[in-house]
Amino acid sequence: MTSDTRNLGILIIYIISFAIGLPANLLALRAFVGRVRQPHPAPIHILLLSLTLADLLLLLLLPFKMVEAARDFSWPLGEILCALVGYGFYSGIYCSTWLLAGISIERYRSVAFPVQYKLSRRPLYGVIAALVSWILSFGHCSIVIIVQYLPTNTTMTDANGHPVCYENFTQEQLKVLLPVRLELCLVLFFIPMAVTIFCYWHFVCIMLSRPQVGTQKRWRAVGLAAVTLFNFLVCFGPYNVSHVVGFFQGKSQQWRACVVLLSALNACVDPLIFYFSSSAVRKAFDRGLQRLKNWGVSLSGWWRRAGGLAAETRNGSLGMANVSFTGQ
Repeated sequence: MTSDTRNLGILIIYIISFAIGLPANLLALRAFVGRVRQPHPAPIHILLLSLTLADLLLLLLLPFKMVEAARDFSWPLGEILCALVGYGFYSGIYCSTWLLAGISIERYRSVAFPVQYKLSRRPLYGVIAALVSWILSFGHCSIVIIVQYLPTNTTMTDANGHPVCYENFTQEQLKVLLPVRLELCLVLFFIPMAVTIFCYWHFVCIMLSRPQVGTQKRWRAVGLAAVTLFNFLVCFGPYNVSHVVGFFQGKSQQWRACVVLLSALNACVDPLIFYFSSSAVRKAFDRGLQRLKNWGVSLSGWWRRAGGLAAETRNGSLGMANVSFTGQ
């Protein structure tokens, strides 16, 4: 695969992620804000709202990544913007992992210990869990800014001398960066993934073992677990594997740009989690789909009417021309 083909593919996936993820997450944001504003909101809705905000942070920074991909991964926007965009982008990715783990814990507790869960379901717990997730992600990802401004004798440039963002590190930078990436991978990926798998495995087993649980709820439970597992293994997995490989090889992997875009796809996958997790989101999505359907029907009818009017106009013009030609 040539460099131009790779860059075009990455750019297209970024555009698709932005086009699908932004409206879906805005729709979910509206639904969750409504639920959180109600008296005594459930902790899981606070966590879902926080996950939506993390996705929106990532999506709003995607246009900068599009510019980078379109320019063959050179960075024309300056060092300060590079540091801020990278900091926000990677923080948005890693904030999602512990939020997903927190959602899985809430789901497991709600079916495994229903009485205790109802007695201890306080909004404050959701706020604390969300704050911990944000602090962990933003604290760890400050390495992006730290490495950017480490005192070195060279600047980050590619083979042609063009400035690049968060690439082509010096040995001094790698000595700081690689161990932090390994620790980040452990704390913000492997541990929350293990917690999530444990909770959803037991959650699904309990839901499937209860005869009083309806078929629709069982399928939603399976779908929620499957989508979350897809998030960890496909969206987050390859990127975090690059941290481990880079640490043992002592260098930053060149293929990281290709797996970072998989992490961006997380913002398109999360709305499915919202759909399976919240009736408010399901209603909002159903209303949105109905509006799109109505809009499509209206547009189709307008095109048919416009086409019929144009045909009538052409037929009328031809009739007048025939009358003039025959002298009648």
